Order: sequence, then structure tokens, then C-alpha cells
Amino acid sequence: MAEYLIAFNDEWVQEHTAEELQAKSVASGVVLDEMREAGVFVFANGGIDASTALFSVEAKGGEPIFSDGPYVETKEHLGGFTVIDVPDEEAARYWAGRLAVCLDWPQEVHLFPGNGPGQNDA
Repeated sequence: MAEYLIAFNDEWVQEHTAEELQAKSVASGVVLDEMREAGVFVFANGGIDASTALFSVEAKGGEPIFSDGPYVETKEHLGGFTVIDVPDEEAARYWAGRLAVCLDWPQEVHLFPGNGPGQNDA
């Protein structure tokens, strides 16, 4: 099995009413429940945007320097993500496609490095 990150950027999502967002939450919840039933769900959170950024940290002179809020030069913000543990890319495509359709916004899929099929088998 391999872990994949399915994520969307908050900048990719058009404005929604509270009712529209609630409907999308319900629809995506159905897909997440199906992931749980299939045994592939690891973790998800779809309520992230620039307003949830508490602080940023960067290294200067070997020391961490903290600042409030998002990194000022960031133009894009993570909107939400789901982590799944599936046997192959085809399965990752299936679940990412399900989320893209029920939410009606783009998803980006990443394979966690060193976590490809067969790479974490003992």
C-alpha cells in the first residue's frame, strides 16, 4: 500500500454561499465514509484557508523566526486535503476523481516520497 495526498488549493475554489459549502461538505462526507468502509482513509480536513494560518516560521542564522499569520509572500493557500492509503495510482485516481466530482473543484494528488507501492513492505 502507498499513501497519497489529495489536496486542493483555496485559490482554485470559487466563492460559495454557506448553503453551497454545507451541501459540498455533506457530499464529500459521503465519499470519506466510503473511503473508511474501503479501509483506505487515513485523515482529511477541508476547512483550511488563509484565515486558519496561525503563524509562519523560517530559519535565520540557524534560529527559528516566527511571525503571525501566513507567510507574506504566499499567494496560494491550502484549502483542504485527504490522505489515503491505497495499493496503486489507479486507486488514488479513483478516490481523487470522486472528490473532484462531488466538490466540483480541482484536486492535486501527491505520492508521499519513499512510500510507493512495495516500498514500505517489510
